[in-house]
Parts: sequence; C-alpha cells; structure tokens
Amino acid sequence: MNQSITRQLSKLLTFSIILMILNGCGFQLRGNYLLAPELQTIEFSSVDQYGELTRLVKQHLTINDVNLVQRSDKNIPQMRMLQDNLDRRTLSVFPNGQVAEYELIYTVRYQILIPGQDVQYFSFELNRDYQDDPDIALAKSRELSLMLREMRKEAANKILRDMASIQL
Repeated sequence: MNQSITRQLSKLLTFSIILMILNGCGFQLRGNYLLAPELQTIEFSSVDQYGELTRLVKQHLTINDVNLVQRSDKNIPQMRMLQDNLDRRTLSVFPNGQVAEYELIYTVRYQILIPGQDVQYFSFELNRDYQDDPDIALAKSRELSLMLREMRKEAANKILRDMASIQL
C-alpha cells in the first residue's frame, strides 16, 4: 500500500513539473475560441471572396462551430472583411543600391455589425522583416510566399481572438 501511494505521488509530481515547464516557456493551446452565443451564426462577406485570408477566416469560424450564412435577415450579426493589403518599406540597401532588407506590412480591416449596436470597426497591422538577395531569387521568392502565408494565418487567429473579446 505504501508503494502505491509513492507511485501516485511520483506521477503527480512528474505531471506538475511538466505543467510548470510548459507554462514557464509560454506554451498555450490555440485554435479554439469561446465566442459569444450571439456570434454562433453570422453572415460573412468579403471584398475578396476567393482570397486566402477569407478562406482562413471561414475555416477558423467553421472549426469554432460558427454557422456561416450568405444572406440573412437583419437579426443576424454580420462580419465583413473590408481589406487585406501588403505593403513593403525599404529598411536597408546594398552598397550597389539594390534593396537588401524590407519591412513587410500586412494591414487587415474588417467590421462586425451586431443588430441593435453600432458597427464595430477593427484594424491591425502585422510586420515582418524580409532580407532580399538577388543572387538566390527563387529561394527568396519561396521564402516570401511562406512568410505571407504565415502572416495571413496569424491575421485569421487575431480576428478570432478579437471576436472572442466582444462583449455583448
């Protein structure tokens, strides 16, 4: 009987240490957001119906059990993706005048209209540094593509976090 108690305490201690390590390094579960019951059915529309950000936001909403409708009556909340835009700004240049490093600025604007309330506008920017090298243009093009995909995924997660923070 004494060994079973020791084993249980050992398991509990091991589990506690693992949890403390994960918590200490900043680990958090993501991807499942607690949205208000009023936002469980929304009318979703986008300026860019076939864009990657639109697809990702729809996917995230579906994963979180949100019912998306195309056209609805006035009693259902509406979410409209207004803009997602990528700009770049030069950060440094090579001695020969070619650009060496860019700052990528991904801007997202959207609105949520909840019946009986004012329209809520949301806007945010995501920034990344990108080093360009004309000698390996194909690899850098692929890197830029992957970076943009990552920025869009982060933007979709941010939109869901913003929706989860709406107080009704």
